[in-house]
Amino acid sequence: MAARRWKKLAILLKPETVYGTDVAPAAADALIGRNVTFTPIVGERVSRDLILPYMGNQGVLLAGTYGRIEFDIEIAGSGAAGTKPKWGSAARICGMSETVLAGVSVTYAIIEEALESGSLYFVMDKTRHVLLGARGNMTLQFNAKGIPYFRFTILGLLGTITDIGAMPAVSQAGWTKPVVVSKANTVLTLHGWTAVAERVEMNLGNEVTPRFLIGNESMIVSDRSATGTAVVEARPIAEIDWFTIALTRARGAMSLIHGTIAGNIVEVTNPAVEVGEPTLGQTNNIANYSLPLDLCPDAGRDEMQIIVR
Repeated sequence: MAARRWKKLAILLKPETVYGTDVAPAAADALIGRNVTFTPIVGERVSRDLILPYMGNQGVLLAGTYGRIEFDIEIAGSGAAGTKPKWGSAARICGMSETVLAGVSVTYAIIEEALESGSLYFVMDKTRHVLLGARGNMTLQFNAKGIPYFRFTILGLLGTITDIGAMPAVSQAGWTKPVVVSKANTVLTLHGWTAVAERVEMNLGNEVTPRFLIGNESMIVSDRSATGTAVVEARPIAEIDWFTIALTRARGAMSLIHGTIAGNIVEVTNPAVEVGEPTLGQTNNIANYSLPLDLCPDAGRDEMQIIVR
């Protein structure tokens, strides 16, 4: 038997029509990611604690078993305005709706009712792990001079683990090459200030809870608290006063627009951002502030919106 090679990987994800029912994602449903961490079985170890006339390990039972996967996906558009990006299925199972305005844009917005779930296949050199009823959380990372990434953390009910005859015929068709985070490609505004920033991160903040009951098993989004971090160049107080903003708990908008060519523009909007306690630091002997961000809803369920155009 040949050894299995770690780099031969595929992730297939398709939103389900009935929760926890396998919809058999195929090669066309592939997610092209990187930096994957996969835990095939997560569960609670339940000790038997039998009374016996001798000592020793009595073994355990596994309860509430599920799988967990984390991976990055490049943040980029679809190649044509108004066309769904290939990473859209992952955003949908993170509690976001997908609204298409033909020829113009695709918008991902937070929902709390009728959340979608997905069937996810993780294939490692012809061994397929199936997760059903999968839901997750996502973060967005924009680092200057780097490729921007989503980081998805997805939990799913444990399905089958089997050998298959061949790897899925995954293609990169339909995936758009990203552009690096830079002055030319990226504009960040925070509390009305056009930022000079080293990086910004946003976390949707879904709390995904495995719920195993008599009569029902599911992954639920039990809570959400969106947060972020911005590392910005320290400027004079007269230009932007982060200390007063932090002390007064003033709320202001944040907007990040990445990309300049139609079909490869991704905009993230946050209408009511509170800035936390600034931490002073430096890069290349240039002072900066690390700003913790609380991304609050303004009119409800609008603390983060992603627009692809």
